[in-house]
Amino acid sequence: MRIAFGAEFDVAEGYLNTPAVGIPPVSVADALEEFVRRWRTGAQRPADFDAVVDDTRESFARIIGVPGDRVAVGPAVSALVGMVAQAVPDGCRVLVSEGEFTSVTFPFAVQTDRGVKVTEVPLTALPDAVADHDLVAVSVVQSADGAVVDLEGLRAAAEAADVAVLLDVTQAAGWLPLRLDWADWVVCAGYKWLLAPRGAAWLAVHPKALHRTRPVAASWYAGRDRWNSVYDLPLRLADEARRFDVSPGWPAFAGAAPALSYLASLDLHEVRAHGVGLANRLREAVGLPEGNSPIVALPVADGVERLARSGVVASARAGHTRVGFHIYNTEADVDRVVRALGPSPTTVTIRG
Repeated sequence: MRIAFGAEFDVAEGYLNTPAVGIPPVSVADALEEFVRRWRTGAQRPADFDAVVDDTRESFARIIGVPGDRVAVGPAVSALVGMVAQAVPDGCRVLVSEGEFTSVTFPFAVQTDRGVKVTEVPLTALPDAVADHDLVAVSVVQSADGAVVDLEGLRAAAEAADVAVLLDVTQAAGWLPLRLDWADWVVCAGYKWLLAPRGAAWLAVHPKALHRTRPVAASWYAGRDRWNSVYDLPLRLADEARRFDVSPGWPAFAGAAPALSYLASLDLHEVRAHGVGLANRLREAVGLPEGNSPIVALPVADGVERLARSGVVASARAGHTRVGFHIYNTEADVDRVVRALGPSPTTVTIRG
């Protein structure tokens, strides 16, 4: 058991796989178990979860710095991005980063029959390429290697050229302080740095982008008065971003509500300093340059297997061994990686 940032975590030493799956505080796991207990005894009532789901909207809004009434809920990033991709005009020119996570790019790429063109450029070149496009879709922190987009440069370029921006904060929200009330859309899955169960995701829609977003999964849950929207026409969706709600999976949101409430209560500047500090300690030990992300991509052959033999949980991504440091990680986790891989570049096997 580890205690970190005021919470207990039942996480083993060497767990460095938060960029794939975050570990919940014990209180969050307990809330999920309580949901199952009530479900198995017939004590759950559907309407009970309206407040739970709405609580996640408010917490997510606080984490990314937007008003709560801008936030819609759904099951996954791709489903929410699809509401944007379905609504872009024929011939829309979409700019993305090379190596971008495909839940961001595929929803636009399947629109090619309408003349939608998706162009990839290096992440560092993104702001300079904005003016030649109609929409930019990018992860604030890249999944493969933890690279952080130049948000201020992107914002300035987009505002100057009047280009819409969609940001995926799945690898950023929960550790990186964010103020994204300027973006047209902000999307996020909760099962990584937000420490929620898989199956909970959020989409923040700027008021200026409401008419440029299509509720392709419209259902009773997106209704103006959801419990009076379960039967019959006419169409009567909510006026605000809730019109883009996809009916939520209750177990996922039963865990997401306390997880996001906990993270929204923290000083994310301190969370960032903790995770990035551990990551930079590892970078220094293995001869990599200092970075600004808690995600480290190690160019190590068979790294996942080598780390596993030392009790470290990591992932293989884009030809590298990826590790990530969150609030429950400590210097002992760094030391375990160094012992497994060696303390200097001369003892790290580089691919290529």
